[in-house]
Amino acid sequence: MSLNKTIYEGKAKAIIETEDSSTVIQHFKDDVTAFNKEKYEIIEGKGIINNHVSAFIMEKLEKAGISTHFIKTLNEREQLVKKLKITPLEVVVRNVAAGSFCKRFNIKEGERLASPIIEFFYKNDDLADPMVNENHILYFDWLSSKEMDEVKTTTLKINEILVHLFSNASIYLVDLKLEFGRLINDSTKIILADEISPDNCRLWDKNTYKKLDKDVFRLNLGDLKEAYLEVAKRLSVKLD
Repeated sequence: MSLNKTIYEGKAKAIIETEDSSTVIQHFKDDVTAFNKEKYEIIEGKGIINNHVSAFIMEKLEKAGISTHFIKTLNEREQLVKKLKITPLEVVVRNVAAGSFCKRFNIKEGERLASPIIEFFYKNDDLADPMVNENHILYFDWLSSKEMDEVKTTTLKINEILVHLFSNASIYLVDLKLEFGRLINDSTKIILADEISPDNCRLWDKNTYKKLDKDVFRLNLGDLKEAYLEVAKRLSVKLD
């Protein structure tokens, strides 16, 4: 890890300062957690895979016209990214019923949704990341009405791009979690932040429905690293 000061350390990543006040380093860790940290393990090399997969996907999104915080890969575990003020929201878009969605609505896992469904969750570990609606978001001033529309439009566009990308790799994009933030030097601009990797997507093999994401760890379904390597391989992501 860089010797510079760590500004923030989360479950799977650390954010490190640079000499440029408009950029930070995003460091990918090998830590894996589930059920609000009740389940925890270190899986050697997991962070390296996620770093490369996320960089690959962010570059694809940039080429498709999506503004992201990604600037460049620095090494096997680190990226240079734009410094943002992160909104305290997880934006989840669902294409297939899975996870908590099935429990909340008593729907069988694997049921295809007629159209993508966007859900918002307030990022707060102490409250177990409660689901919130647009009225909550406006009341607490996490997003303006205009930003809300922008985030929803961008989320659906990202989903469309990635459904196609993963489909070409014989993978279903079941759902994914996104985060957004405002540029430090231009608070009027809100862009995609965080990462997109098997850590925050549900990915199923199109033929066997085998899980290739963090559910492998959550549900004790086998070798997590092997699943992540399979995703990288199918996307033709180079890890060296």
